Amino acid sequence: MLISAFNTIIPSLLTTKLGDLGLHTSLCDWISNFLTDRPQSVRVGNCASSTLTLSTGAPQGCVLSPLYSLYTYDCTATSSSTIIVKFADDTVVVGLISDNDERAYLEEIKHLENWCQENNLLLNVSKTKELIVDCSKKQERHKQPVRISGTTVERVDSFRYLGVHISQDLSWSRHTSSLAKKARQRLYHLRRLRDFRLPSKVLRNFYTCTIESILTGNITVWFGNSTKQDRQALQRVVRSAERITHSELPDLQTTYYKRCQTKARKIVKDPTHPNNRLFSLLRSGRRFRSLKAKTERLKRSFFPQAIRAINQGN
Repeated sequence: MLISAFNTIIPSLLTTKLGDLGLHTSLCDWISNFLTDRPQSVRVGNCASSTLTLSTGAPQGCVLSPLYSLYTYDCTATSSSTIIVKFADDTVVVGLISDNDERAYLEEIKHLENWCQENNLLLNVSKTKELIVDCSKKQERHKQPVRISGTTVERVDSFRYLGVHISQDLSWSRHTSSLAKKARQRLYHLRRLRDFRLPSKVLRNFYTCTIESILTGNITVWFGNSTKQDRQALQRVVRSAERITHSELPDLQTTYYKRCQTKARKIVKDPTHPNNRLFSLLRSGRRFRSLKAKTERLKRSFFPQAIRAINQGN
């Protein structure tokens, strides 16, 4: 769900929430004063628009822009079977539907809609999508559509969220094909730099910043369950870059295991992490207990793979 966010913050509501979080009254008053009666104009060259005074919203790009995260801190799930994921003004409601009972999920969406109305935020229904993930052998039919402000939300087979294409069957072919296409386009620029006879070190740095960063974005999420064909398609891009730079580049499988190890070690060192309990040491105190997985999809997902990778690194 996309929420019209930064330009709709009410300073009085924000300062009340900041006070509830324990911020000093003088700081809350200073923030309220900064956000109230702000003059704003637009300048293009030597031409400037008339000045408009604003008393809502927070200017984007300034040091106080993160105030929006505090403004929405009380937007939380109301059911044990639902969670709300927030990233700036991109909000996702995730619901676990069992026995075809969608009541908690639909009530959570209604609660979010009411919360937005109470906080002067508007849900952008035209950009809001519903994605149903059902990997059971006997897939249930979810008939009741989601409606927000009387408008039916479009139901889709896949959706791009924070740069990752998520499909309803949790396959990653669409995502990897998108990565491969984008990375191949960057190879053109790498060839042009080679033609200018730039040193191999510069070419490798360009590859790392503009091509490898694409191929390995969120790799711990999708690489484990990607197909052999998808991995080969991505690895072909790496081999093409090796021929251009005349140097050996790290393969994606190695990068994946290193990223899993790094992320796993951070979780182990953080007792406040919600999944820290999944990393339990064996009696030897040197290796972590493997997670039991009944399905191949779970076995190849992040946490079983991360435990395997961190055990191999010990």
